[in-house]
Amino acid sequence: MTDEPAGTAGMTLVELPEPEPATNDVVVQVHASGFTSGELTWPSTWTDRLDRDRTPSIPGQELAGVVTALGYGTTGLSVGQRVFGLTDSYRGGGLAEYVAIEARNLAPLPGDVDFTVGTSLPMPGLTAWQGLFEHGRLQAGQSVLVHGAAGSVGSMVTQLAREAGAYVVGTGRAADRQKALDFGAQEFVDLDNDALEDVGGVDLVFDVIGGDIQRRSVGVIRAGGTLVTIAGPPEARPADGLAIDFVVVPDRAQLGEIVQRVRDGRLRTNIGNIATLDDAVAALNPTERISGQTIIRVRP
Repeated sequence: MTDEPAGTAGMTLVELPEPEPATNDVVVQVHASGFTSGELTWPSTWTDRLDRDRTPSIPGQELAGVVTALGYGTTGLSVGQRVFGLTDSYRGGGLAEYVAIEARNLAPLPGDVDFTVGTSLPMPGLTAWQGLFEHGRLQAGQSVLVHGAAGSVGSMVTQLAREAGAYVVGTGRAADRQKALDFGAQEFVDLDNDALEDVGGVDLVFDVIGGDIQRRSVGVIRAGGTLVTIAGPPEARPADGLAIDFVVVPDRAQLGEIVQRVRDGRLRTNIGNIATLDDAVAALNPTERISGQTIIRVRP
């Protein structure tokens, strides 16, 4: 990426030197990687922490692959180990054949979990886990309104909330209804045609949309309840309750919890499209709406 105004249309596939591991880094041979649509709007994609230009930057935070080199002082991982995780947003780099990444941002990927599946877990899985349990303090018996319940984050939120013993109301477009129900939503609100205000009192709203939907959602939260959002600073908060805007962070222990649920069959991924690195630019500039994540398979 060199052209910020062009967005995903400005992506090009180029040859760059193989990265070197810094202290506490590993180099990973990437087998599959993911891309978060908002990445190109983040300042960290274009500048470093001192606000210096860092282009050409390689996007892609989610990845799975095999460790090929260790930086000085690196512990906890070994060469040849299968791993998955989330890069620092100021480094990115996942949409490449190799990436240098802090070892602490990775978790072991069990041998019975495909690299494509592993790649689909870090961003939506950690976002759902942290929003529900760290920020939302979800308890069994509570009710949760999940916006975008058929999307990559929303489907993870729905499944983890159901497993935790919550009652889940999903939202989305009319076409998303069956998919949201299949992922475990017990009710569905069509945001184009149903009245959100008819939902009644819920304990927690998990918002991925922001704007007017976020403001209206506050009105359906019980007194003392919580709004959790990843769509920017909340403009309102529930009566006697909390409104929390958060940014997902890498967490090895939580990745372990998430991948174990996949192995047990308690958690399903939501992959909408798989493309090769050669076809990545086209895949990340789709001409029609993709329901679920787009995963780039870097190695066959």
